[in-house]
Amino acid sequence: MKGLFKKLEDIYAAAAFAEEGEFEAAREILRERKSADKQLRKRAEKDTRPRLNAN
Repeated sequence: MKGLFKKLEDIYAAAAFAEEGEFEAAREILRERKSADKQLRKRAEKDTRPRLNAN
């Protein structure tokens, strides 16, 4: 739930900057968000749990 609020906060912040004509700042906020989301997805895809091999 905390992640959802952070995402919305970033989107609203980017919108506020864009409304004031600060388009590059808005793009940067969204780029950072996209980068953070990508890193989280990579970590989630990576299965790092220890495995027990019964050989």
